[in-house]
Amino acid sequence: MNIPVNHFKRAIQAGTLQIGVWAQLASSNAVEVLAGSGYDWLVIDTEHAPNELTTVNSQLQAAVGGTAHPVVRVPWNDMIAIKRYLDIGAQSLLIPYIETAEQAQQAVAYTRYPPFGVRGYSSAPRASFYGRVKDYPSVCEAELCVLLQIETRLGLENIEQIAAVEGVTGLFIGPGDLAAALGHLGNPGHPQVVAAIEDAIRRIRACGKPAGILTTDETMIRRFIECGCVFAAVGSDVGILARASERLAAKFRSKP
Repeated sequence: MNIPVNHFKRAIQAGTLQIGVWAQLASSNAVEVLAGSGYDWLVIDTEHAPNELTTVNSQLQAAVGGTAHPVVRVPWNDMIAIKRYLDIGAQSLLIPYIETAEQAQQAVAYTRYPPFGVRGYSSAPRASFYGRVKDYPSVCEAELCVLLQIETRLGLENIEQIAAVEGVTGLFIGPGDLAAALGHLGNPGHPQVVAAIEDAIRRIRACGKPAGILTTDETMIRRFIECGCVFAAVGSDVGILARASERLAAKFRSKP
């Protein structure tokens, strides 16, 4: 038995646009619906959603067979958290709040077995199909995708150094926290924030790494894609449900 090929990783490295969606409802059913909706990737969020290891495990299982490759956003750049999500089968991780090359090196090390890193060894995790992939420790690295989130002034300053770290697959711009860091809390569409994002995308691409972002603003996402963004998330299960349900309620409560 072989581990799955990470087609998402290969696509972004080749510069092929990948359209994604965010999963925040902590629901395996919601992920199953999203995974079969035609997206290229989806984020199972454990930083800003009520997800834990067991719910993520179920959501990874629910994504099997869909078109959307699951990316797990871990809560922090933490060795234990990263180890546990890798063991349950996450092949792609989004790691938040990376500001320096040293933090990037730590993030990569947490995903690698010794002597190249510090990932703890388990003989039969879900990632190895419960021990059925006999050579899992020696082959898994090729299919691991390490995406680092840039969302502060210091992170912006250090983009080139972070991108140069061996083992970093791509960089993701976090527009919400970046807007806050630039003094525009709650306003990621502020011209200063947009200009910083576009500059960051260009610099990431100049380093030879794929750039990613999330925004529900269609005009902005098309602008960022044109700027060079390769993996773009365009919405979330929470947003889709909330806005669609609001529109439906308003439709039937409005006067004829």
